[in-house]
Amino acid sequence: MKKKVLSLLFSAVLAASMLSACGETKDVAPSTPEKTEEPAEVQEEVAEETEEVADDQALADECAALIDAIYVQTRTDETDAQCKAAKEAWDALTDAQKELVEGEEADPDYFGRNTGDASLDDPLNQDNIGENEILVVSFGTSFNDSRVKDISSVEKIIASFYPDWTVRRAFTAQIIINHVQARDEEFIDNMDQALERAVANGVKNLVVQPTHLMHGAEYDELCEALANYEDKIENIVVAEPLLGEVGSDATVINSDKEAVAKAVVAEANVPEDTALVLMGHGTSHTAKVTYSQMQTTMEKMGYNNVFVGTVEGEPEGTSAEEIVEKVKEAGYKKVVLRPFMVVAGDHANNDMAGDDEDSWLSIFNASGEFDSVDTQIEGLGRIDAVQSIYVQHTADAIAQIK
Repeated sequence: MKKKVLSLLFSAVLAASMLSACGETKDVAPSTPEKTEEPAEVQEEVAEETEEVADDQALADECAALIDAIYVQTRTDETDAQCKAAKEAWDALTDAQKELVEGEEADPDYFGRNTGDASLDDPLNQDNIGENEILVVSFGTSFNDSRVKDISSVEKIIASFYPDWTVRRAFTAQIIINHVQARDEEFIDNMDQALERAVANGVKNLVVQPTHLMHGAEYDELCEALANYEDKIENIVVAEPLLGEVGSDATVINSDKEAVAKAVVAEANVPEDTALVLMGHGTSHTAKVTYSQMQTTMEKMGYNNVFVGTVEGEPEGTSAEEIVEKVKEAGYKKVVLRPFMVVAGDHANNDMAGDDEDSWLSIFNASGEFDSVDTQIEGLGRIDAVQSIYVQHTADAIAQIK
């Protein structure tokens, strides 16, 4: 349409020029050019296009609002219907309209990003549990491939070691549960749903195995949820998270932390002349000392090329910028970034390895201090030695039931 408008304007100018050339120019006083209007046909096309753009944005905004409505941590009686409505609104958009989706939390990647085949995952939300249940509780991830490799693999290894117990799953992040449900129609229990399922199935012995890294905020919330079911289930035992007890200060380490340090360094397989930067989440919880303890563990075990940082920059000295300075001062010119998280989900793919200028990959490259910066997007949960730690923690918890 823009080409057509330009063509019409050019024709008008050309016609005016021809008339001027053919007529008398002598004694003709200069006059102010009259204001010309675009042809009615052009005006109509412009109006139609403007209206079409407005309609596209309105539909995209409606979808974004529906996505924002399910980007919440509380499940309600309306959640299932809201998840369905958000996906239906997305599916009704054209490809161009989908690119316009932008809300407080919504963006085109919410439904549009390919994170793998959800059908390969088992939500472990079946009934017929029996009297003995192991409930594996994770924060969760909307990245399908990571859910299979980092969470489901832990659940399966535990199930293989304890065939007399039924393994079920719960996620603590309702935001993630809603995302997976809306996008893939996979229904994952939150803590209350999983515990109600246990009660309804007559579970007498419940072992809860968190896949959480530490005794942090998520672990505390898990324990608070369990307190509401103490009089409904005969025996409830909570197993240790991956890194075990927190300890009093940064110098206190334990065998779990040593085992995890050995496992992740071996799996990363980084040469000694290359810095291995492990990016954790970080927390304001008192358990944040765990990250400092892991740095102490690495140093005591002789892994001097390993640096532990956090997305949140807590505890102090663990932000991306501060880790850049530490690696630079240590003299390393090659860097490998790897998540220090059980699951390689959104943080690993975006905060660590994303294209945005505030990702760790971008920050390390922008410093200009390193010859190469590579990434390994793999969660701790897929490492065999880490899975063995969870198996042992589960065994210790089962042993407490008499």
